[in-house]
Amino acid sequence: MAYGEKLVVEVEGLRKSYGETAALAGLDLAVAGGTVFGLLGPNGAGKTTAVSVLTTLVRADAGRAMVAGADVTTRPGAVRERIGLVGQHAAVDEVLSGRQNLVLFGRLMHLGASRARARAEELLERFGLADAADRPAGEYSGGMRRRLDLAAGLIRSPAVLFLDEPTTGLDPRSRSEVWDAVRALALDGTTVVLTTQYLEEADRLADRIAVVDGGRVVAEGSPAELKDALAAGDWIEVTVREADDLAVAAALLARVSDAEPDVDELKLLVSAPVRDRMGALAAVIGELDAEDVALRRPTLDEVFLELTK
Repeated sequence: MAYGEKLVVEVEGLRKSYGETAALAGLDLAVAGGTVFGLLGPNGAGKTTAVSVLTTLVRADAGRAMVAGADVTTRPGAVRERIGLVGQHAAVDEVLSGRQNLVLFGRLMHLGASRARARAEELLERFGLADAADRPAGEYSGGMRRRLDLAAGLIRSPAVLFLDEPTTGLDPRSRSEVWDAVRALALDGTTVVLTTQYLEEADRLADRIAVVDGGRVVAEGSPAELKDALAAGDWIEVTVREADDLAVAAALLARVSDAEPDVDELKLLVSAPVRDRMGALAAVIGELDAEDVALRRPTLDEVFLELTK
């Protein structure tokens, strides 16, 4: 590992098939302690299957996986003692209050009655739920319910917390609340493995990202490294004055780029990755009477689309 921290998740050649469908096709991962590691990929890429294997819910067909120092195949009990898991759907009881939910989770995880109550109070305060502790969870907003889910996943102070698409279906405000909670976990030193299909989520939260497609990692690095890897990190955007100018602008950008330009007819915008940023900029300004010309970094959306095609 180039970034040098102690590894808490190590995966080598993980394979899992369902009939003739390969959900994992030789997955390799390395997650450093105290970081947020994002598994990013489209639906069916293998993200949830990977989490299911790493949390001992599914047994792999081949390969090796170590989580918090324990092998998921030979020591699944030890793995379960050291991890927390928050799935795609809220696992809280909507009839019980927030406090009752957390006490129940504590008792199910074999904490004594007093310790379960004390831990519930700690987590309610930590996740900003103390004022709503005695309200039924069914009355919580989506963001509050998800924060309660996160709190339940931390009942036993796990070494690694797995979050499987934790903001799916949430509105922007609720998603922001969950992001704030995940950032706080990372600042406190919890290792978080996050699966998501939201590129903005991965960009905002993850220290490192593995882009998964077809059951294997197709790229890995920090968000900045992944963006830099795409066309040396620069895109040129040209806004033309008339729709008739789009073809001319696209032809010019094709000449100064290594890729086919993207054309947005509604915005009268043509964009393309470039390696010689200043040369491309000079060529466009010198040869095209455009409304606007700008250089920018690629977005994670563009990296993702380029890598997964």
